[in-house]
Amino acid sequence: MKYPSSDGQSKPKCYRSLSMTRCCARIVIKGELPPTFQTITRIDMPLPPYLYLQLDREYLWLTWKVFKDKRGLTMATMSTEGPDQKVLLDVLSDLGLVQYYPNKLKLQSLLEVNKNSINEKSVISADEVPFHYLRKLFKVNAGCRNYTQLFSSHEETDDVFDSLDLDKSMDLYTEDGLSETTIHPLDLIVCLFLCADSFLQQEMALKLSLCQFSVPLLLPHTNNSQCTLMSWALREIVKEWCPHDLCESKGFVEDNIVQANIPLFSFVRLKNCSLSKSQLLNQILSRGQQNHNMFIHRDMEGGALTRKLSNGLVEVCWFLPCGKENMDTFREPIALANLRGDICESLMQFTFLCEVSNAVFVFLDTVEEKEQTILNGLHDAKSKLHFFVNNKGSITEDMTSVKKILRKLCIRKNSVKIKNPTVNTAEFSKRLCETIKTLLRDVKTTTSIANMHTTAGKLGLAVDENKTVDQKKTAEEITRRIGLQTIPEFKRQQLPLQGEHWKRLSELEKEECRISDVVEHQKAELQEQKKHIWKLQKMQKTSQGMQDFIATLSTSDKEERNVFLKWMKFQFNTHSRDQLTSLRNKLKEQCQKKNAKLITEFNQALVDSSLGVEHYMREMGLNYEVSVHVDDSTGKMCHLPAIAAEMLLDGYPLELLDGDASNIPEKWVTAVLMELHKKVGGRSRLLVLAVLGVQSTGKSTLLNTMFGVQLAVSSGRCTRGAYMLFLKVGDDAQHELGCDFILLIDTEGLKSPDLAQMEDSYEHDNQLATFVIGLSDVAIINIAMENANEMKDVLQIAVHAFLRMKQIGKRTICHFVHQNVAEVSAHNKGLTERQHLLDKLNEMTKIAAEMERQPGIHAFTDVLDYDIENNNWNIPGLWHGTPPMAPVNIGYSEAVSDFKKNLLEMVGKDKQFEASTIPELLEWMRCLWKSVKYENFIFSFRNTLVAHAYDNLCKEFHQWEWEMHKEIFSRQTAAELEIVNTNNEVGLETWNSLITAKKTELAQEIEIEESKMKEKLCDYYGKRDGNVKLIEKYKTDFYNSITSVSNEIRQSVNAKLDRVLDLKIAQKKALDIQQEYRGRIEERVMKLLCDCKDTRLSDDQLREEFYKMWASAAINVPALKEEDIPASILTQLKKNFSNRNVNEKLQHIQDLQGFGTGTFKTRHDHVDPHNVTDEDMWTDFQMYTDDIIETETQFVFDQVKSNGDYNDSFSRDLLQRIDKSLNEGYNRHGSSTTFEIDIKLHICGIAAREFLKMHQRFLLKTDPRTQLEKHKNQYLMDFMDLYKQTDHCQRKANDFVQFCIKPAIEDYMNRTLGIDIVDNILTSCESMQFSSRSRFQYNIQKELLLKDDFTAFLKYISQYEMYVKEWTFMHILEKLQGNTLCELKLQNLKVVVNKILEALKRALKKQSDDTESIPDLIHEMRLYLIKDITISEEAEKRVLFQIKSPVHSFTQKCTASLKSLKETLLVEFSNTETLNKLAVKPQDELFKRVLGCGQQCPFCKISCEAGGKNHEKHYASVHRPQGLGKWRHNATQELGVSLCTNNVRSTRTFIHTREGVVQYRDYSTVFSDWHIPPDPTTEASNYWKFVMVRYNDSFAKEYRAKPAQVPEAWKSITKEQALKGLKDTFNIR
Repeated sequence: MKYPSSDGQSKPKCYRSLSMTRCCARIVIKGELPPTFQTITRIDMPLPPYLYLQLDREYLWLTWKVFKDKRGLTMATMSTEGPDQKVLLDVLSDLGLVQYYPNKLKLQSLLEVNKNSINEKSVISADEVPFHYLRKLFKVNAGCRNYTQLFSSHEETDDVFDSLDLDKSMDLYTEDGLSETTIHPLDLIVCLFLCADSFLQQEMALKLSLCQFSVPLLLPHTNNSQCTLMSWALREIVKEWCPHDLCESKGFVEDNIVQANIPLFSFVRLKNCSLSKSQLLNQILSRGQQNHNMFIHRDMEGGALTRKLSNGLVEVCWFLPCGKENMDTFREPIALANLRGDICESLMQFTFLCEVSNAVFVFLDTVEEKEQTILNGLHDAKSKLHFFVNNKGSITEDMTSVKKILRKLCIRKNSVKIKNPTVNTAEFSKRLCETIKTLLRDVKTTTSIANMHTTAGKLGLAVDENKTVDQKKTAEEITRRIGLQTIPEFKRQQLPLQGEHWKRLSELEKEECRISDVVEHQKAELQEQKKHIWKLQKMQKTSQGMQDFIATLSTSDKEERNVFLKWMKFQFNTHSRDQLTSLRNKLKEQCQKKNAKLITEFNQALVDSSLGVEHYMREMGLNYEVSVHVDDSTGKMCHLPAIAAEMLLDGYPLELLDGDASNIPEKWVTAVLMELHKKVGGRSRLLVLAVLGVQSTGKSTLLNTMFGVQLAVSSGRCTRGAYMLFLKVGDDAQHELGCDFILLIDTEGLKSPDLAQMEDSYEHDNQLATFVIGLSDVAIINIAMENANEMKDVLQIAVHAFLRMKQIGKRTICHFVHQNVAEVSAHNKGLTERQHLLDKLNEMTKIAAEMERQPGIHAFTDVLDYDIENNNWNIPGLWHGTPPMAPVNIGYSEAVSDFKKNLLEMVGKDKQFEASTIPELLEWMRCLWKSVKYENFIFSFRNTLVAHAYDNLCKEFHQWEWEMHKEIFSRQTAAELEIVNTNNEVGLETWNSLITAKKTELAQEIEIEESKMKEKLCDYYGKRDGNVKLIEKYKTDFYNSITSVSNEIRQSVNAKLDRVLDLKIAQKKALDIQQEYRGRIEERVMKLLCDCKDTRLSDDQLREEFYKMWASAAINVPALKEEDIPASILTQLKKNFSNRNVNEKLQHIQDLQGFGTGTFKTRHDHVDPHNVTDEDMWTDFQMYTDDIIETETQFVFDQVKSNGDYNDSFSRDLLQRIDKSLNEGYNRHGSSTTFEIDIKLHICGIAAREFLKMHQRFLLKTDPRTQLEKHKNQYLMDFMDLYKQTDHCQRKANDFVQFCIKPAIEDYMNRTLGIDIVDNILTSCESMQFSSRSRFQYNIQKELLLKDDFTAFLKYISQYEMYVKEWTFMHILEKLQGNTLCELKLQNLKVVVNKILEALKRALKKQSDDTESIPDLIHEMRLYLIKDITISEEAEKRVLFQIKSPVHSFTQKCTASLKSLKETLLVEFSNTETLNKLAVKPQDELFKRVLGCGQQCPFCKISCEAGGKNHEKHYASVHRPQGLGKWRHNATQELGVSLCTNNVRSTRTFIHTREGVVQYRDYSTVFSDWHIPPDPTTEASNYWKFVMVRYNDSFAKEYRAKPAQVPEAWKSITKEQALKGLKDTFNIR
C-alpha cells in the first residue's frame, strides 16, 4: 500500500485488526476504506492525534477526530488524507533518508571509519547533505550548519546573467527555484532526529550542545501533529557552571541538564512577526562573548527558506555563568526555549510551554481575531505572559489590535515591551535582558526537564523516555542500594571481587618480581598465596545487584540492553557527582590547612569514590576470571564473554587495564576478544591507536573529535587504567588501511594531581605508558603548552617506552600533537620549538639508552622513524571563547580532522605496517604486560609472537639452506663424476687442472646460491605479515649464518674434490697393473685358442688347458703397497702441535700402537690443582673428557663406514674437532697442555687402528691379483665360447649389465637416495618434527616423558649431541620401514635406468651398418652419461673381450637384462646398510638441521636455541632447574632447583675450576659466549619440575649428590600438566 497520492486515488482496500502499543488501544478497521473517513469501533482510552503505520512494507498515515456517541462511548473518525505526511516523505526522499524513517539510522553506522569519514569531499547532491552534516557534527565542527545548502558556483551564476535577461532570470532566486537543492537547516535537523534511533539522538544532542547550538526539546513529527518531549535525547548533556554565590570559594556546579532545576523562559511568536526572536536570543546568550548563532535565524545561510517540517519545533539553550561579573549576563543559569512557527499552528506546544515555563515571551506585530481567541483561553497562564511588540510605526491598525487584546487579558504594563523603529536590536536585547533579570529575582519554583513528563502526559504529548521505563526501574533498583552509604562502602558490598583480594593479588605479583634474590621456594610460596586468594574470591557471594546486572545484559534484545546500560551510566554519574563534589570541597579545606596526611586520605577517597558501569563490567569479568582460575572451567559464566564482545561491537569500551589494582584480568580480556574474533569471522586485523599525555590536556577530547566517539570527558569521576574501543573500518577503506578495525586505547592522564600523593604514582605512570605504547601501532603524545614541566616527565617516560619497544622489535609510529597553538604562522614560526623538542628527545634518548644498556643509540631518530615536519601537529585551543558558554573552536575541529586524515594516509602508505589480528594482539599483550610488571625490558622480552615469528624464519632458513645444499651437491656430484670419468691415460697435471677448474666453477655457483639466499632473507624481512618486524634484531645473525653456511659448503666441496683426486690417483696404480695383466691374459687366451682350434677337446680338457695358462700368466701380478696409516696420523698430530713448543713431549713417541686401548683416566697434571678442589669437580672433569672421547670416536667410525680409502684430511678434521671441544670446555675446566696431548694421543690411537682397517679393506677391494682372480671364470667362458664358436651375445649382455651397469647404478643410487630420503621426510606428515629446532625439541622431550626412562633422560642431558643423533637415526629407520625405502629406490632406479636406455638408444642411432661396433656403441653411451654415472672402462674392456655379436642384438639383450636388474636391486640391501653407504647421509643432514650450534648452557645443560650457526651469543628462552645439569649447593651438596635466569640477577656464587668463586651476575666473565638474561619472570616449565621430582633420587645418585629440596607445589604436578607445560614452552597449539 502506498500513502495517498496527490489526487487522492490511491486508497487501501482492507486491513486486519491492529494493536497499538503507544496508546494501549485496539483499533478495528472494518471493510473497505472509503475515500475520506472510516468509523472505528470502541476506543479504550484517549488516542494521540495521529498514527503512522507500516503495513506490508508500505506506509499509511492516519489521523482522526475523537467524539462521544449517544451511549457515551469514545468514538473516532479516521482519515487517510495526509498532506503533512506527504511533505515529510518528499523531504526524506530528497535527502535520501526514507529507508531510515522512522528511527532506523543507527549510531554505529556513523562511527564506521570509511573513505567518506577520512577524506571529506564537497557535497554535490542533496542526498549527501545529511551524512556530511552528521560527520561534521560528530567532529564537533560548529560550521556543520554551513553544509546544508547546495548553490551554484559563481562561474555558473555569471553564465546565467550573460545569457538571460535580468527580468527573466529573477525566478532563479525564488524559493521554488531553489527547493530541489536546498533545505532549511531546521528541517534537516528535524529529519535527522526523526530518522535517528534513540542513541544517535543522544549523541546528536550532545554534539549540538558542545557546539553551543540549541537542541530539540519538543520534536514535531509533522506540522500540527503530536510532538515528543526529548528528555531521553538530552540525557547525555552534562554542563558545568559557576554561580556567582560560589565565586569566592572558586566552586562550581556540575549537573545533568535534564535533572538540573533551572529557570525556563520561553519565546514564541504570533503570526509572521517581523522581529526575529532567534536573533534576539543569540544576542542575549552571546553578551560578554563573541556573537554566536545558537539559534538558527532568517539571516543565516538557509535560514530564510520556508520551513516545511520544523514549525512546532521547540528548541532549548542554556545560559551558564562563568563566575565573572563583567562577562556574565545573568548571575544564575537559565534555560531559553524557542518555539518555531506561529503559536496558532502549535497550540499544544504553546500550552506546554505556558505550563512549564517561569515566563513566556510573546513576539508579535498585530493580533487578529483567531489569535485573540487563543490568548483569551489562557486563563491560568496569563501571569506568565510577556509581550514584545514590534511597532513598525506606519500601520496603526496593528498597534490598535495589540492594545485591545492587552486590555482584555489585563496584562500589566511592565509585562509589555514595545520596540519602536528608532530602537535597534542591540538596545532592545539589552532591555530584554533586564526584564529577564527582574523576573529571575522573583523566581520561587523551577522545574527540571525530567519533571516535565507529567505535564507532557496530561497534554497528550509523547515522552521519548517512556519507552525506557522498565530498564530505568531495573537500573534504579540496582543503584538505590547506594542509599546513604558512601560509594566505597557500596562497592565493598555489591562489588566484592574487585576489593582488597583483587588488589592483594596484584601486590603479590609485584612482590614476586621485586625479590632481589629469587629462589624457587619463595616463588612457590607466593604462588600458593595467590591460589588461596583465588579460592577466597570464589567464596564471595555475587550480590543481588550484580545478578540483576548480568541478567539484564543477558537479554537477547540489544536495544533493551543498551538502554539499561545508559540508565546505569546516568544513575552512577549522578551518585558519583554528588559524593565527589563533597569530597573535593573537603580536600580543598585540607589543602588550605596543609594537612598532608588528610590530603593523602582524601586523594585516595576520590579515587575510591569513582563508580560507573565500568565497575560492574569489571566485576562481571572478575566473576569469569575467578571461575576459570579456581575451577579451570567457566560453568554458568561461559556466556559472559559473548555479551561483552557484542557490547564492544556496539561501541562500548572494555576495560583493558584496571587502574585501581594496576592489573589486567587476562583470561577475561582474552575470552572477550576471542569471542569478538569469532563473531567477525576471523577478520580482526587491528590498527591500534592510543593517546598519552598529562591529565586534563584533552586526550579523550582529541579522540572524540577525530572519530566521533564519546570517551569519558568531565564525567565527574576519577577514572584509572586503560580502556579499548573498537571502530569498524568500512569495506572501502580496509584494503587501503590494511585493517578491519581501529582499536582506540583511552588512558587516564599521566601526572594526575589526584594520584600524585600516592606512593606508586610514578611507577604507575611508567607502567601505563610502556604498556600502552607497546600495544600501539600509532602513539599520539599530547603536549599542552601550559603543562611544559609535567610534559618533561611524560616525554622521558615515552622515550623509555619507545626504546624498549625498539629492543623487542615493536615498531610504533609516533606523532606529537601540540595543543593550544593557534597562530596562522605557527608551523613556520614553531620550527625552532620543534627543533628544541627534538633536542630534548635526543637528550632524553641518550639518558634512557644508558639506563636500558643500549650504548649504540644516541638520538631519538635511532629509535623511531621521526620526521620533524610530518610528525608534529599544531592544534588550536578547544574553546572559542570562555567556557561554559564558549562553543568548540571550528579551527580545532578542522585541525584535528586534518591530523586524522594525514595520520591514516601515512598508515596506509607505510609498507612496513602490519596489522595484528586479535589472537596476535592478545599474545603480545600478555607478554608485554608481564614484562612491564617485572620491568624486564632491559634484559629480554619473551613473547610467543616473537618466538613464533623467529620459529617461522628458522623454518624458512632451513629450507633455503637445504635447497642450497641440494643444488651445490648436484653440481658437486657432476664434477666428481667428470673427474672420475677422465681418461686414466692423461697425466696428473691434467687432473690437477681439472680439479682447479671445477673448484672455481663450484665456488662461483656457491656465491650465486649465497646471493640468492641473502636475497630471500631480505625479501622475507620485506614482508608485511608474519610479525617480521618483531625479529628485526636477528637479521644480522641470519645474514652471518648464510656466509657461514657458504663457507662450510665451500670447504666441504674442496675437501671432497681433493679426496676424489686422491682416490683416483690411488686407484690408477691398481688399474695400471690390472690393465697390463689383463692384456697379457687376453693375449695368452687368444694364443691358447689358436693352439687348440685344430684339436677336439672336451669341456674338462679345455678347462685344464685354461687353468694351466692362467697359472703361468698371473704368477707375477704385484700387490699394492700398504701405507703406514698410524705413522701418517702421528705426523698430522705433531703438525697440530708444531707451534706450541711441545715437540719434546712428542718426539719420543714412535708410534700410536699403545694408545687408546683402555679407559682414559684424568690425572692431577691435566688441570691446575688449585682449580679442582673436590671430588665432584674431578667427576665432572672426567665426564667432560669421556664425552669428548665418545663423540670423536663416533666421528672416526662414521668415516670408516665409507667405501673409500683413508685420506689425511680425516685426521686433520679429527684434530680440529678435538681442538674445538677443548676450547669450548677450557672456560669451565681450565685443562692443561698435558691433558690436550694425552687426550689427542688417546683418540688418535683409536683412529689409527680404525683407519688402518679402512685402508686395508680398500687395498683388498682394489688389489690387482684379487680383481684378476675375480674375473677368471669370465675369461674361461669367453675362451670356451670362442673355441666352440657359440653365440655369447646373451651372456655378454648379462655380464655387461652385471659388471658395468650395476655398479654404476648402485653408485648413482648411493649419491642421490640420501637427498630423496631427506626430502621425503621433510615433505611427509612427520616433517613438523624437523621443521624447526623448537618443534624438534618438543617431540624429543615428549617422547622422553612418555617413555619414562631415566637412562634416556640422563643421556639426553649429559650426552645431548649423541642422543639427538641416535634419535634422528632411529626415527629415519622407523620412517623407512615398509614400502617407503622401496618406493624411493624404485623411483631412483626408474630415473637412472631410463637415462641409460636413452643413452643406449641415442648411441645406437650413431651406428652405421658398415662400421657398427659394440665397443664404439658403449663409448658413445658413456659420453652421454658422463655427468650421471661412472661405467668402469676396465670392466667394459674385460666384458667386451672378443665380442662378435651384432650391435642391435646386443642392445636388445642389454635392455631386457636392465629391466630384470631393477627387482634384484630393490631387495638387495637392508635399511641400515643402505643408509651407511649413501653419499648424503639423511641422519647427518637432519641432525645438522635441528642441532644448531650444539652448545649447552654451562649451568643447566639446556641446548642453545639461536638460529643459524654463526650467532654472536648462545641463548635459551627457558632454562631448567640447575640440578639437572649436575649443579649443587656447595654447603649441602643438594642438587639445585633454581633457574639460571634467576641466579644471574642474585648475589649467589658458583665455583669455577679456573676462576674460583664467581658471582652468578658476573657469569659472562667466564662464560662470555652465553647470554643468560637476569629474568625474574621466567620460571621452570612444569615439564622439568615434573622430571626433577620424578627422578630426583636417580639424578642425585648419578651425580653423587644429595637429592634436591623441591618445593611442595612441584610434587603435585601430574604428567598431563608436565605435557601441557612442554607445549606452552614451545608454543605448541
